[in-house]
Amino acid sequence: MKSPWKQRWARLRARLRPPRTLRVTRIGRTYLVVTFGVGLGALNTGNNLLYLLLGLLLSMVVVSGVLSERCIRDLSVRRVGTDAAFAGEPFAFRWAVSRKQGQAFALVLAEADSPLTGVGGVGYLPSGVEHIVRADLVAPRRGPVRLTGVQVTTTWPLGLFAKTRVLPLEGLLLVYPKRGYACMDPGDAERGPVGDAGNPRRNDGSGDVTGLRELAEGEDARRIHWLKSASMGKLLRVEREREERRTWMLSIEPGLEGEALERRCEEVAALAHRLLEEGHEVGLHTAEERLRAGTGAAQERRILRALAWLGFERPGDEEAAA
Repeated sequence: MKSPWKQRWARLRARLRPPRTLRVTRIGRTYLVVTFGVGLGALNTGNNLLYLLLGLLLSMVVVSGVLSERCIRDLSVRRVGTDAAFAGEPFAFRWAVSRKQGQAFALVLAEADSPLTGVGGVGYLPSGVEHIVRADLVAPRRGPVRLTGVQVTTTWPLGLFAKTRVLPLEGLLLVYPKRGYACMDPGDAERGPVGDAGNPRRNDGSGDVTGLRELAEGEDARRIHWLKSASMGKLLRVEREREERRTWMLSIEPGLEGEALERRCEEVAALAHRLLEEGHEVGLHTAEERLRAGTGAAQERRILRALAWLGFERPGDEEAAA
């Protein structure tokens, strides 16, 4: 639930960001200290060998800057995304990176200016090949996450500096509620058999055994009870009660905010997953929308999307969420 002021500040910060950022690594700090010491020794003693060594050390810094710049230039990044992202647990996220000419080395990719944590890397990227980079990212909370760009970092060739470039790439990642368990019962079903009693007139299912009868012509032989058939001297068919689906309409009470809303979303997601796994129909009713009852993995995905958007403003391009 990011405020508009924070969103404007994030866009302004992205525009004011320099095209390249440079960070000195631990090895680089040691290298610079040694270079500074050699420089002081050369100035105090006037030793030509120290001047030569100082020039060599400084030239390596220049070479490192030039090669690292060539490494992160001309890169193209495409966001592949993820199948599903749940809050608080790692999920596989992928980018496709390529370059038309030249090679790149030791690239580390991450989402810039986002709450997502985790990076992915590629050691060698040849020209003309699109390489899929995979990373295990973690989102701290449910809801939509605005993605503004992909951050590419390299420490090649000497590991003295980490040069970073951000490639602008707009996107949206929808994070589902945290997977957990539900402490409460889903309540009574809206439709279905009452209690544990089934319909004795529907004996063509795979539920409890209701009796035996002689196998009729053309019926499935897999239903034969071979032990009883051998003792009776005729083929007997097992009749099982047909299991009927029940329907639950889960709901999110209006007025919930903060941690109470988060916890309720997690409980409803866990209940929906359990009921759908058992083959029942599940729907969802919130203050913003009402989903009709359905079954299967597609219905669970619809419920998770509705829970992820609950409390957030939906854009027009909602379907573009990764």
